[in-house]
Amino acid sequence: MPKVLRSIRARLLVLLLSLLSVALGLISHKIYSDASHEVEELFDAQLAQTSRVLMGLVRHELSADSRRDLQTALDEALLLKNSPRNLDGLLGHSYESKLAFQMLNDNGELVFQSASAPKGLLMEMIAQLGLNLPADSQPISERLNRLAKYLSGYHTLTLGEHRWRVFVLHDNVDHHWVLVGEREDVRGELSGKIAQRTLQPLLIGLPLLALLLWLAVGFGLRPLQRMAESIKARAPDNLAPLTFGPLPHELEPMGASLNRLLMQVNHLLDQEKRFIADAAHELRTPLAVLRIHAQNALDAPDPQDRNDALRQLGSGVERATRVVAQLLTLARLEPNVAQLAMRELDLLGFVRNELAELIPLALERHQELDLDALEPADYQLLADGPSLGTLLQNLISNAVQYTPDGGRIRVQLEAQADAIVLRVQDSGPGVAQAQREKLFERFYRLGAGQGAGLGLSIVLRVVELHRASISLGDSPLGGLEVAVRLPRRR
Repeated sequence: MPKVLRSIRARLLVLLLSLLSVALGLISHKIYSDASHEVEELFDAQLAQTSRVLMGLVRHELSADSRRDLQTALDEALLLKNSPRNLDGLLGHSYESKLAFQMLNDNGELVFQSASAPKGLLMEMIAQLGLNLPADSQPISERLNRLAKYLSGYHTLTLGEHRWRVFVLHDNVDHHWVLVGEREDVRGELSGKIAQRTLQPLLIGLPLLALLLWLAVGFGLRPLQRMAESIKARAPDNLAPLTFGPLPHELEPMGASLNRLLMQVNHLLDQEKRFIADAAHELRTPLAVLRIHAQNALDAPDPQDRNDALRQLGSGVERATRVVAQLLTLARLEPNVAQLAMRELDLLGFVRNELAELIPLALERHQELDLDALEPADYQLLADGPSLGTLLQNLISNAVQYTPDGGRIRVQLEAQADAIVLRVQDSGPGVAQAQREKLFERFYRLGAGQGAGLGLSIVLRVVELHRASISLGDSPLGGLEVAVRLPRRR
């Protein structure tokens, strides 16, 4: 895009002026066409009127002397502007030489004519119209009368270097012919003057109109300019909502969107700060313990003590790794960060595959992990597979951690009309009613578990992202039951 058109003001001005120019051009063309048509009609009417006036002057046969006298009188009248009687110089017009008339008798002989009339006009018209004068023994007057219906009326002819518009009138009584014509450049000159008079004000007024449009567009865009200046003047670290004066209706959505964006950025920054604080809080102790174990391993004189310190160091590294993984998972599942890929999912087959990967955790502690689901049933729902896998892994890991060795963990699926209920039950010690709500708080741990207290926080976040619900209750196996109700959302 050209640099000059990157300005909304310039783009609007160019667009408005272009549309206005096109519209004025079409209007001017229409005015010119209509005016030209009316000019043609007016001149044609004058030709016909002049023909009838001349026909009315001579309604009888003229003698040779009368014709000479009439021609002399017409020449003096038509050339009056060049005579000594034209003392004031105001009579006449330059178009007179472009107007002509002739009167012929029934034999086609000239009775009288104007000084500017071409010679042999009638015969030239017959030739140009492609008519043939009948060559028989009848008088020429009879032969001309046969062509009267073709010759009468309006014709456009080329006579010499000019085109003429000619009107022919034939008297059926006295059989006189009257031909009145005018050069077409008279009409063209008049139409050109009409076009010039029409377009001249438009061409003169267009720059003034462009200036007025420039000022009007600038006035209309002033609220947008004030908004841009207000945003530009903000400090980079100032993320408070923007305050504007009264905005036009078109800019109100923009102002609201900017403030909503600032709120989201603030929220993301708060999440980032909270994540850093949580990581610093949770990793401080494990890292200190790792440093102590490493120092103990270095200082231990006895190989057995060194091996014990190294084993404890490995356990500490494993715990720190688990804490970091859970912190990253929790950050990834933030509502404004997580991008769920919702798709049709067979929850029964999905849970089977996940449990197959988690069974080694239970077998390590000699625990029984089984799946209880009624078949056949509809377990299809719209969900995000990776986040549901995270949910199930955390629920099973918690159950494995708090269930004694040799205990039992059961996963149940219940298909309902509008939802599927996922239950994870264990045979552990359970959780008192008063403590159950605190389980969803981050870094809250029961007893001396190895976890970071983030498992159920992650589960709750996945539940929220799926617009599902979660509840804690007593397990039929004697421990805790976690029930997640996932809507199908088809």
